[in-house]
Amino acid sequence: MTSPSILGVLLVIAETATPAIADSSRTPVPDPRPLMLAAIDASDGQSHGVLTGELADAITKRFAATSPIYIDVSTERRYRQAGCRRLKVLFWQDGVQLPGAAAPRKHTIEFGINYCRDGLPPRSLE
Repeated sequence: MTSPSILGVLLVIAETATPAIADSSRTPVPDPRPLMLAAIDASDGQSHGVLTGELADAITKRFAATSPIYIDVSTERRYRQAGCRRLKVLFWQDGVQLPGAAAPRKHTIEFGINYCRDGLPPRSLE
């Protein structure tokens, strides 16, 4: 398991302009995998959730954040292999107070991953 400090650092690496709007329709998840699978299966290729559990609580407390940790997953590409996609995974949180920073602000991290329903990468990127 990733320690809270490592994931916390990842969450504050990058900022993006406008992630999806937070709302009560988000699925609570302990990690992004259920959302990645939901995006693979979704007709629009998207899923949205909120990170829950001890890790989410530790990160939020450590950075005195003012919101939960939101996760947005979208499909960037569909591969020929059934159940395999290129996914964009975005974590974001409002009101993150970094040590030495003048004021809290929104922080995000985004990454792309080639992922299949079985948890493995596709055999081919075609």
